[in-house]
Amino acid sequence: QVQLVESGGGLVQAGGSLKLSCVASGFSFSDYAMAWFRQPPGKERDFVARISWSGRASDYEPSVKGRFTISRDNVKNTAYLQMSGLKPEDTAVYFCAASTKFYWDDVTPIHEYEYWGQGTQVTVSS
Repeated sequence: QVQLVESGGGLVQAGGSLKLSCVASGFSFSDYAMAWFRQPPGKERDFVARISWSGRASDYEPSVKGRFTISRDNVKNTAYLQMSGLKPEDTAVYFCAASTKFYWDDVTPIHEYEYWGQGTQVTVSS
């Protein structure tokens, strides 16, 4: 059974930090690129960051670049999102996702992510 389980969300003051984790099971984790998406209340789910199968390549949505860092541990079957300098506009439900695709010259379309977690709430107070 495929599972992606996120954790690490919570309530934090503006300027604070959180580290999200996504533990994968039921599939070959190292064969999948991983990504984080977020969905603010009443809005669409948007791309935040992605990382290639080996972890050598990554990219970010411009508003989080320099503040967020995506990483992975293929031994622990876990992806991470380290978030610092958090802002109220970062408030959202954060989802991890897995895809066999990682396009070097463009982001992977959301519909090409095969597996999704249930999400973890991040709330940033001003």
